Amino acid sequence: MDREDQLYPPIKTLLERQGYTVKGEVGAVDVMARRGEEPAVIVELKLRFSLALFHQAIARLAVTDLVYIAVPRPGGRGARRTLKDNLALCRRLGLGLITVLPDNRCEVHCDPGPYAPRKSKQKQQRLLREFDRLRGDPNAGGATRHGIVTAYRQDALRCATYLVEYGASKGAVVAKAAEVPKATQLMAKNHYGWFERVGLGVYQITDAGRQGLKDWAESDAQTG
Repeated sequence: MDREDQLYPPIKTLLERQGYTVKGEVGAVDVMARRGEEPAVIVELKLRFSLALFHQAIARLAVTDLVYIAVPRPGGRGARRTLKDNLALCRRLGLGLITVLPDNRCEVHCDPGPYAPRKSKQKQQRLLREFDRLRGDPNAGGATRHGIVTAYRQDALRCATYLVEYGASKGAVVAKAAEVPKATQLMAKNHYGWFERVGLGVYQITDAGRQGLKDWAESDAQTG
């Protein structure tokens, strides 16, 4: 579909099958439908999801609570994620969502209405743990020049700093001196390529680790 008016016939058919009388371009509204004395249904048509489309649909909520947006079914790479994200936004805003398939069939993904999202206790706890582990405020509301400083990154920096100063050391020693309880596990996994095992439980810093300390020096200085 390359024109918005091509969306109108399948949307009209969908609503008429439910007993609505449907008219297009009523005032500033793309599609309006009525069924007896029930509240009017409004559908805004667009060829793709956009912020302007959501602004337009939200404005229609001043007229009726039954507002849908309708777009062609997204295709191509990332289509599933696009649909999922915009469906979540529609639910948050109390809007309905309809997609039109290439064969003119319509799929109603959600109807308008209040939405109370379920809280994820697992995600909440994970975020709280990261907050508690993060030393200081190294990101200052945004990414550093080399990326986001995570608590894991800070632990790696503290281990690397210790090894630069004291040389190859046992993981247990690094854990205590650098105040990184999981230092041995962190250096063994070697996610950043900063550490090298040179003996049983003994690690030293690599050239990549030395470069990492230089790259992240500014962020590390803020860890407190």
